[in-house]
Amino acid sequence: MRVMPIRYARDVDASVRFYRALGLDLQAVSRPGAWAELAGSAGVLAVHAGGDGNAGSCELAFEADEPLEAVVARLRAAGFGCEDIVDENFGRSVRAADPDGAWVQVNEHDRELYT
Repeated sequence: MRVMPIRYARDVDASVRFYRALGLDLQAVSRPGAWAELAGSAGVLAVHAGGDGNAGSCELAFEADEPLEAVVARLRAAGFGCEDIVDENFGRSVRAADPDGAWVQVNEHDRELYT
């Protein structure tokens, strides 16, 4: 079974450009343009403890298979902004807002740090 999060967007074309700039590959597209599927190399469902403010919410996150600098450069070349790359206790991470303003996290995991 594959994990397939659904991101509802005001502008499907703009969102497709954003997620392609992140590194996903465009797959199927509906004829009227109401939806598109973009594929990555694999998927994982992460479950994190949530407090009263975010329990039940969902955030899109991706594990990069390339240096985060390449992801940032591609996003910026496509006209999208992103935050600076930061060191985390699991590796490095960068966040970018998609065209609807939803934050998307891209991580480089270093499993030696936490396993």
